[in-house]
Amino acid sequence: MRNVGLYWFGNDLRVHDNVALLKAAAEVDYLLCVYCLDPQWLSPNQYGLAMMSANRWRFLKASLLDLDKQLHKLGQHLVVCYQSPVKAITALVGEHGISSLYRSRQTGFYENQLMLALQKQLPSLQLVESDTHSLYSLEQLPFALDKLPDTFSKFRQAVEQVPVEKPLPVPDFLPSSPAASTDWLVDFPDCLKFTPDADQEMVFNGGETAGLKQLTDYFAKGSASRYKELRNELDGWDNSTKFSPWLANGNLSARQICHYLNDFEQKVGANESTYWIFFELLWREYFQWYAHRHGKYLFVFQGIKQQKPLTSFYPERFQKWCLGNTPYPLVNAAMKQLNTTGFMSNRARQIVASCLVNELAVDWRYGAAYFEQQLLDYDVASNWGNWQYLAGVGADPRSNRHFNLDKQTRQYDQEGSFINKWQGQSPNLPLDSVDAADWPLITP
Repeated sequence: MRNVGLYWFGNDLRVHDNVALLKAAAEVDYLLCVYCLDPQWLSPNQYGLAMMSANRWRFLKASLLDLDKQLHKLGQHLVVCYQSPVKAITALVGEHGISSLYRSRQTGFYENQLMLALQKQLPSLQLVESDTHSLYSLEQLPFALDKLPDTFSKFRQAVEQVPVEKPLPVPDFLPSSPAASTDWLVDFPDCLKFTPDADQEMVFNGGETAGLKQLTDYFAKGSASRYKELRNELDGWDNSTKFSPWLANGNLSARQICHYLNDFEQKVGANESTYWIFFELLWREYFQWYAHRHGKYLFVFQGIKQQKPLTSFYPERFQKWCLGNTPYPLVNAAMKQLNTTGFMSNRARQIVASCLVNELAVDWRYGAAYFEQQLLDYDVASNWGNWQYLAGVGADPRSNRHFNLDKQTRQYDQEGSFINKWQGQSPNLPLDSVDAADWPLITP
């Protein structure tokens, strides 16, 4: 009797360092490699926003094309299903007699609800989950998940000395697929390409091949030795690692980055900057397990502290923030950079988030949802965890993080070059078009 398995790709779009894929290759006779493009991604979410921008669709498309190419080298191919995962996988299990499902352990609450629904629908299906999206596996953590430290500092102190395992190689082979190859690109959603006037320096190409190139190029340039002193720059390709889009989509693994970092330190030398790259990987790691620990509370207004912020929802203010049309030039420039390129520096993210929550008094969840739509490196745990942190309802021991926008502008854009480049000058109009009595302040 043949043993047929299904590999459900998600945020692990690679063949390198993929323990779940290696397990599947070793345990089944035939393997179906599947990616489910959920129709819900094409509909507005509860915040009235499309879940993915054209830039995100473009990056995903390139990632899937490259994954399909890598699978072909191993005698396999990718099957893309344009259905909800529960419906699609249930049909495939019945059609091909699949007995085992392999996938990366998911951090998202919605993704895990899908798995629960699938298990209920197919109780005899064996589920094999592996940690491919995190630096450490669940078993390596020196505490039970329900004992996750309540701050990053405590987490870092607990895990910093835990050895990071070496990345795993590409499988020598993959079992053949029981399904024929199809032209899945025919139905792929339209995604716009960069316009000629876009910032070509900031074009990210999706896929494992492009991610590995960025990984090798970054350390070959020696930029890691100056990472800490450059990381707060608002623009410029070499001022930060730029690994995050490939890391978020699973084109790269955190362990691969750590391996390259360790190799660089041994050959070139370790310093505070190289340590800081590892420090940032630990921040990301904390939020991965934070999302596992807190589940649906990652998305609630009062956060994990059950403390409601003193904010509301002002549609006009939110729209102006999204478009980069606020009274704050630095914020405007950063938002226009995001809308054009799908990327924004870590410093700029903190600045624009603080502005939305503190200056504009808008519900932080709308900002998190807009970042989800726009960011090429959107990661459910890092995005929503960081927004909670800044809004004062998450892991931050302080009540909130309020950035002085004038001070930030003087410190990070003293000459105004970033604001000028991204046309962030203030429109010199009132923030709200009506006053307290709802009288229009400007003519339509």
